[in-house]
Amino acid sequence: MTGSQEDTHKTTHIDVPEAVGVFATYEDLQAAFYDLRMVGFSRFDISLLARQEILEEKLGKAYWRAPKLEDDPNAPRASFVSEEAVGELEGAIAGGFFFLGSYIALAAMLTPVSTLAASIATIAIGGGPSAVIGTLLARRVGKNHKDYYTNQIEHGGILLWVRVYDKDKEELAVKIMKGHSGKDVHVHPWSN
Repeated sequence: MTGSQEDTHKTTHIDVPEAVGVFATYEDLQAAFYDLRMVGFSRFDISLLARQEILEEKLGKAYWRAPKLEDDPNAPRASFVSEEAVGELEGAIAGGFFFLGSYIALAAMLTPVSTLAASIATIAIGGGPSAVIGTLLARRVGKNHKDYYTNQIEHGGILLWVRVYDKDKEELAVKIMKGHSGKDVHVHPWSN
């Protein structure tokens, strides 16, 4: 293998200040996120710490704590995903599989040789298992979402970064984050 692993993991920093804080609960994080969005912060200027797998890929398998990563420019980032969005995704997955099973059953019923017994059997064979598979996959999405936040809380809290382009935005972001129980809220002079 030529080159070092460091060459493959370069992080770009920009000279835009960034407010950072650590949240002990998902509910406090979500409330801060919604308030930040309501006062005009773009969702593209708000980020969280990435998933465990990405952290390990970028920073190695060393044990990490949120307070140690809040000012680390190499800490990988992720976008905020609300509970509502996960619920919509779960519904889409389950509904999509249910539709697929229903479509198979309907297509089988429309064939000229279809009998009532064959149609009922096709619905039972095609519709039921597809709905079960969709439900199981949807539950897995929800569990992964909860595990992501639980893992961060177990490592010291959920990190939230917000780009602040001027002093007014800086003060507003800090006030909102502290107002929703953000700990160690401060601003550093760069962002990712």
